[in-house]
Amino acid sequence: MKRTIEQVDVSGKRILMRVDFNVPLQDGVITDDRRIIMSLPSIRSVLDRGGSVTLMSHLGRPKGEGYESQYSLKPVAKRLEELLDTPVHFGDDDPDAEVVLLENVRFDAGEKTGSTSFSEKLAMLGDIYCNDAFGTAHRNHASMVGVPQLMEGKPCVAGLLLASELEYLGDAIEHAENPFVAVLGGIKVSDKMDAIKHLLGKVDIILIGGAMAYTFLVATGKEVGNSLVERDRIQDAKEMLDAAAVSSTELRLPHDHVCAQQIVKGTSVQVTNDPIPEGWMGVDIGPETQSKYTSTLLHAKTIVWNGPMGAFETSPFDEGTRQVAEAIAKATTNGAVSIVGGGDSAAAISAFELDAQITHISTGGGASLQMLEGKSFKSVELLDNPL
Repeated sequence: MKRTIEQVDVSGKRILMRVDFNVPLQDGVITDDRRIIMSLPSIRSVLDRGGSVTLMSHLGRPKGEGYESQYSLKPVAKRLEELLDTPVHFGDDDPDAEVVLLENVRFDAGEKTGSTSFSEKLAMLGDIYCNDAFGTAHRNHASMVGVPQLMEGKPCVAGLLLASELEYLGDAIEHAENPFVAVLGGIKVSDKMDAIKHLLGKVDIILIGGAMAYTFLVATGKEVGNSLVERDRIQDAKEMLDAAAVSSTELRLPHDHVCAQQIVKGTSVQVTNDPIPEGWMGVDIGPETQSKYTSTLLHAKTIVWNGPMGAFETSPFDEGTRQVAEAIAKATTNGAVSIVGGGDSAAAISAFELDAQITHISTGGGASLQMLEGKSFKSVELLDNPL
C-alpha cells in the first residue's frame, strides 16, 4: 500500500489534492453528489490537523480551449461548502483560504496532454501532493502524473478514497477467499476481454451477462436473432472460451433470455431458450439463468461485479440485474466480500438501494475495469511508499 494523507504532518501546510468531482449535472444542478461525499474524509483529515487544501478536478469533456459554463465546477464548490460547513474559495488560488477549489483543470488543454508548463503552475500551489481521484487514476494527465513528477522533495501521498480503492481492487482480489466469482456484463465483449483474460485461473467462476453474452453465444454456434453482436470479435470470443476450457475457471453463459423487438417500456416480451427468433433480441438474462446465477453468488465468499445483465434502465429488463445485485447483497450479509465496479454497476446498486449491503463500491468505472485487467497506473506508482 501507498503512504496516505493520514501518515504525513499537514499542520501549517497546504495540500494540493487531486479529487474526482466529475459529478452529473442537470440544468446546473448536481443530481448525484456521491463523489463529493467520498472525498470528504481526506479533506477533513487535513483540516482537522491544521492544514489547508487546494482541490483540483475535472468535470465533463470540455474542449480545452478555456471556460465553458456547462462544465464549471461552481455548483460543486457550493455543494462542497454545504457538506463541509466551511467556506470554499472558488476559481483561483488563495493562499489565505482554508479550502480552495480550482476551476475545471480540463479548461486548459495542458491537462490532457500532460503539459509541463501547466503541471509546473499547479505544482507551485502546494507543499504536499495528495491523489484521491481513483476515477481518473488511469489517465496520464497533468494533475495526475505531471504534478507529482515535479514535486521534488515534497511528499506525494494517496488520499483515503484512493487507498481504499487500491486495497479492495488490488489486495482483496489477489488474496481472495474461495469460492471467488466474477460477474461481467455490459454491452461490448471487447470492453471486458482483457479482464476475462486476467481473471482466468484466478477466479473459480465467471458469470457472463449483458449484450456481450451474445458475441460469446455466436462463437459457440448459437443463433441470437437481432441481438447485439460484435462480429469482429467472434473469433476472439471463441479463443477466450477455449482458454477458459483448459483453465481452472468455469466461464458460464446465459441459456435463456428475455427478448424484445425494441427496448422501450411496455413493449412485447418473450422468454426464450436458444435459438432467439429472427426479429427479436436478447435484452436481459432469462429467469432460469437468473436462478442459477443467484444460487452461485449466494455460495460465493468473494464477488467482483462489473457490468449489468441487461438493459436495466428500462423496466422490465432490469430484473436480471436486480436479481444479481440482490444476491450479491445477501451474500455480503452472510460474510462474503463484494466489490462492485463503478459506472453502470454502481448505478444499479444505487437504484436498487443496496449500497449499504456491499463491501466496496468503486467510484471509477474505467479505472476499476483496468485494475481487473491487471494494469498498473503511473499516477499511483509516483506516490510515496510507506516509510
